[in-house]
Order: sequence, then C-alpha cells, then structure tokens
Amino acid sequence: MTDHADSSADALARWLQEVAGGDRDAFERLYRATSSKLFGVCLRVLPDRAEAEDVLQEVYATVWRKAEQFDAARASAITWLAMIARNKAIDRLRSVPTAARAAPVELAEAVPDPSASPLDGAESSDENARLARCMDRLDGPRRDLVRTAFFEGVTYEELAARIGSPLGTVKSWIRRSLLQLRACLEQ
Repeated sequence: MTDHADSSADALARWLQEVAGGDRDAFERLYRATSSKLFGVCLRVLPDRAEAEDVLQEVYATVWRKAEQFDAARASAITWLAMIARNKAIDRLRSVPTAARAAPVELAEAVPDPSASPLDGAESSDENARLARCMDRLDGPRRDLVRTAFFEGVTYEELAARIGSPLGTVKSWIRRSLLQLRACLEQ
C-alpha cells in the first residue's frame, strides 16, 4: 500500500504511536503524508517561505521528541500536528521584529503563488466542503473564534482581549467547538 493511500486518520495516529517508540520508517511515512499540509499551516502564519520552511523543520523535530504526548482521545493526529505547526509559526512570527515583517510593495511580484495544484485542489475540495458544513453548525460567535484562532493565527490571549472575555472561557469555548467539529467531521 502506498503512503498516499495509507494517510487516513487511523494511519496517522498509528504512525505517531510508532514514532513515539523511535520508529524512523514511521516518522518518514508521517512526514510524507503530512508535510505539505503542515507547510500550508506555517505559510498562513508566516509570509516568508524560508521562515515557514525553517519552522516546518522545527515542527518535525518536536514531533520526533514529543510523539508520546499525542492522545487520540483528545484530538485527531492531523489536528495535533497542525496545532504544533501553528504554535511554532506564531512563536517564530513573534520573534521577528515588526520592522522586518514589512516588505516593500515592489517585492509583491516575487511572492510565490501558494495556490494548490489542480490535483491537490480537487482532493481538498471535498474536505473543504465538509469542513464548511461542520463550521456552519457551530454557534456564530464560537465559529468566529475558531476561524480567527486557526485561520488568522490569533492567540487565545489576543482573542480574550478582543472580545473582553476571560482567557479560560475563550479556551473552553474553542475546545468545545473543536470537539463539535471533530464529531461532525467523523460522521
């Protein structure tokens, strides 16, 4: 069976368990199955491709060291991996001085086109439609929190400050919303 065909949620979780035991082959399969998605997560937060590539390396170094912390009862493997990638990218973004983040408008033409290939687009179209349907099932304010946190890279602390709610409340809302999304996506 090829890596691509065996990249289901169960396979990812199994590979993470094997990585926790030091299995280098499982790590390679996990990397091949998830690196493009996790690179996309990094690119959404970090506008610089080189920075995103560096962060992706950090993500997999972290996965190698902390795979035993993965708990399939709490999150799917891809969600756990994406969270690591998002957090690492946000950490890197914060470590870059504000002046260095701004690029002259003349460089806009040099920005690579991050759009998916036609094949990738076709494969992800069904996933996107399912996710959109499940997101629509969330309560409006909770849906906005999840979108802001995961698609804009805003931290929980920043979200709490924006909406004037306690940090613990915001974390609980997002956690419950993610659990609802997971249940919906697994149907």
